[in-house]
Amino acid sequence: MKSKKSFTSPSEAGTAGKNPAVLGIGNALVDVLIKVSSAELTEKTALPKGSMTLVEKTEITRLLSLVSGRKKKLSAGGSAANTVHGLACLGVNSGFVGKIGRDEYGSSFASSMGENGINAHLLKGELMTGICLGLITEDCERTFATHLGASLELKASDLHVEQFLPYSILHVEGYLTGNHELLKRALVLAEEAGLAVSFDLASFNVVRDQLVFLKEILGDHVAIVFANEDEAAAMTGCSDPEGALDLLAGLCSIAVVKTGKNGSLIRQGPEKHAVPAINVKAIDTTGAGDLYAAGFLYGLTRHFPLPVCGRIGSLVAGRVVETIGAKLDASCWPGIHRELQSLIPKHSLEGH
Repeated sequence: MKSKKSFTSPSEAGTAGKNPAVLGIGNALVDVLIKVSSAELTEKTALPKGSMTLVEKTEITRLLSLVSGRKKKLSAGGSAANTVHGLACLGVNSGFVGKIGRDEYGSSFASSMGENGINAHLLKGELMTGICLGLITEDCERTFATHLGASLELKASDLHVEQFLPYSILHVEGYLTGNHELLKRALVLAEEAGLAVSFDLASFNVVRDQLVFLKEILGDHVAIVFANEDEAAAMTGCSDPEGALDLLAGLCSIAVVKTGKNGSLIRQGPEKHAVPAINVKAIDTTGAGDLYAAGFLYGLTRHFPLPVCGRIGSLVAGRVVETIGAKLDASCWPGIHRELQSLIPKHSLEGH
C-alpha cells in the first residue's frame, strides 16, 4: 500500500484556483420506498436486514409484486446522487455522473437533477433505469434490494477528464466497487484534474465482498472516508468504533465513523472529535449517511473546522430521518439554513 492521500486542512478542498464544487459519481437509481413489518421482511424476502442486496430484474419484479397496492414514495436516488442533491440544496455547486435508461424512470431522474440545479452528466444505456426498493421496518431500519439496470452499463470509457475539471472534490459511493476498471478510471481522472476524493463505504456487505480492493484504493487515492459502525468494523476488523476510526485514519487523511444516535467520530492525524447527534424522532433512516456526507462536505468547501463539519452533517442527517425517503422536501431547506447559522463560526459568516 502506498502512503495515504494527504488532505492537510479543510481549506484544501478549494485549492488550485477552483471554486468549491463537488462532483458525485454513482448509480443513477429511482428509489421506491415502502413500509413493511419485520416479519414480512423475514418471511417473504431473503434480504439481510439493514443491508443492500443486488438483485436481477426478475427478483426486483417479484419483490415489487409482493408490496403492490401499498403506499409508496418515489424519488431520484442512489447514494452519491443523494449526497450531491443535499449539497446543491445547501448552496454548493454540484454535478453528477451516471447512466440511465431510455424510459420514464430515466426521464424522471434527469428532471429531478435539473430541477435542483445539479449539472448532471447522464449517459443513456440500453437497459431499464435502475430501481432501488427500500423496505422500511417498524424500527426505522431500511433494507434495500437494488436492480442496477442501466447503471451497470456505465463504463470506464464513458469518463473524461473534462467532466472533472470544474470541481474540487469527487464524491464516490462504495457501490461502484463492483466495477474495478470504472472506479480506478474515476480516481485517476480525479487526481489528474486536481480533485480530492471523498468515499462513502456504503454498505457492510459491499465492504466484506470488496475488502482487498477497498484497502488498496483507500490507501492510494482517497482523502476522506465515511463509514457507519458496521462498515467500519467490516473494513478494519475492529468492532469498537474508536478503534476502527483510528485504523481508517491510517488509510485516509480524514476518517469519519457515524455512530447513529450517538453521533459521529472524526479523525485527521492526531486531531480527534466526537460530535453528538441532534435530538430527532426518527421515522426512516434512509439517506441519513448520504445527507451526513453532504453536510460534512459542505463544511469542508466552506473551510469550517472539522467539528463544525460534523455538526452540520448531524443536523442534515437528523432532519432527513424525520421523513420518509432519502431527500428532504424543498420546504425543509429554509429551516435548515436558519439552523446552520448557530453552527457556523461567527468569523466564517463574515466571508460568506
